[in-house]
Parts: sequence; structure tokens; C-alpha cells
Amino acid sequence: MKDIEEKRNQTVVTEFLFLGFSNHPELQGLFFLIFLVVYLVTLLGNLLILTAIRINPALHTPMYYFLSNLSFLDICYTSTTVPIMLENFFREKKTITYEGCLSQLFFLVTCAGTEGVLLAAMAYDRFIAICHPLRYPVLMSKRVCAYLAAGSWLCGLVNSLIHTVLTTALTLCSSNEISHFLCDIPLLLKLSCSDTSVNEFMLYVSSATIGLSPCLFTAVSYVLIISAILKIQSAQGRGKAFSTCASHLTVVVIFFGTANINYDQPSSGYSLDWDILVSVLFCVVTPMLNPIIYSLRNKEVKVALKKLCEGSILSSDSSV
Repeated sequence: MKDIEEKRNQTVVTEFLFLGFSNHPELQGLFFLIFLVVYLVTLLGNLLILTAIRINPALHTPMYYFLSNLSFLDICYTSTTVPIMLENFFREKKTITYEGCLSQLFFLVTCAGTEGVLLAAMAYDRFIAICHPLRYPVLMSKRVCAYLAAGSWLCGLVNSLIHTVLTTALTLCSSNEISHFLCDIPLLLKLSCSDTSVNEFMLYVSSATIGLSPCLFTAVSYVLIISAILKIQSAQGRGKAFSTCASHLTVVVIFFGTANINYDQPSSGYSLDWDILVSVLFCVVTPMLNPIIYSLRNKEVKVALKKLCEGSILSSDSSV
């Protein structure tokens, strides 16, 4: 009888209200312009990387195969959150439907998990290239690369599917206010009236398997890589070896660094503005920085992009 009364008193949540950026209503127009520019730069940068790799045979190698996966992933990642955020800047009530929230959560967790594992696969590629160069064609064959890329996506999808299913089983309270600009697992757990112990346990499991394990694997790989580079006799050889993994190392530090701040900060003691800033760095800025880092620090990518731009200019001139 008591359970029946509790169910009658519960409100069915059909939409969520985002409170992100609500502290600065006078800056909505400026925020819109900033995030629109960031989103367009992210799309353009990653599409250029994808196109350059696609049309340049010199870039048809395992390293750039993984980079093309990373660029496609970053497009999906930023497109999961930014479009709805841009739309909400023009709305008095910044809402998202219940189904839309779950969809955003699913794709957000999928992309975040996949990127962590994919960066570990890229670290393995650099480890084999520098520490076992003679065996590289065998250990990093097309089939192995395909398995590593598919495994990265599969890990992200399975992890996200588990969390999304567990989230749908939550009983939500009457409050539908999310103190953020996106839907994420910890945010929805705060709105639940039901037992969340299983959800929290799975968060710890995924943090260890999808989060910590790839990070540790990448760290160990680079310890071995740097150790091997230091053993190279010539300074030119050391510089050339390090240049092949400098871009990836930079991306790894940014991704895992912002992820650690975003998900491992204390549950109390931080303002809404700080939470928003950290999530913006992780979910919006990082996908924009990745193609910039690879195009600035990688000579082969710069050459491919230059040829792509020159080819586009020539084709446009000939058509005129």
C-alpha cells in the first residue's frame, strides 16, 4: 500500500531543464558566438584531416588510420552536445526531452570511452614503431589495425549501453533541473529517488576498465618509448623518433588530464561556473584542439593539408 502511494506521488519526468550558463543571462549572445566558432573550427579541422588522409597515399599507414578514426570520433563527440546547447541559447527555457537526454548520454559516454581506448591503441602503434621497427609490418598489419579500431568502438559502445540501460531503470524525483548544459550519468543519479548503488558500482568499474586502464597502458608505453629513444646515438635520430609521437603524446595529456578533472573532482566545493568550464574543456575544446595539434606538430599532415588546399584553389580557378 505504501509503495502504491509513493508511485502516485512521483512525477513522470518528460523533459529536463538545463541550468548551465544560467548565472550569466546577459552573456547568452556572446556564448553563442564563441561556441558556434569553436564548433565550426572543430568540424572543419577534423574534416580536413579526414580528407587529407583519404586522398594522400603517403598517409595510408596505421598511425594515420587511427588518426582518421580519432577525427571522426571528435566530430561525433562535439556534435553530441554543442548543437542542442547552441539552440538553447535562444530559448528562455533550456530544455531537452527525456528521450533526447538519454540519447545524448549514450553517445557522449560512447565517444568518451572509445577515445580513451583508441588513444591507448595509438600508443601501442607508436611503441611497436619505435621499440620493434623490424616487426612493425607484421605486428601492425591492416587486420590488426582494424581489430584495434573496432575493439575501441566496441568497448565504448558496450560500456555506454550498460550505463544507459541502468539509467533508464532509475526512478526520477519530481525535480527535472540539471545543473549543467548536458546529460551525464552522475547528474542524473542526483535526480533519482531509487537505489543507485548498482549504477555507482558500474561507474567505478568503467572508470577502472575504460578510464584508468587505457591511461596506465599509454603511460607505460611512453615510458618504454622514451627509454628506447634515449638509447639512440644521434641527436637527429632521437629528434626524428620523438617527432613521430609528439602530437599523440600532447593529445593524450590533454584528453586524460581534462577527463580526470571532469570526472574525479569532489562532489562539493565547486561552483556551477567551474563545473561548466571543466566540461567545456573536456567535451568542446579538446575535439577542436586535436586536429590543430596534429596539423601543427606533424610535418606529413601539414604537407598533406597544404596539397589539399592548393588542389582546392587550383580546381576553383580552373572552374572559373
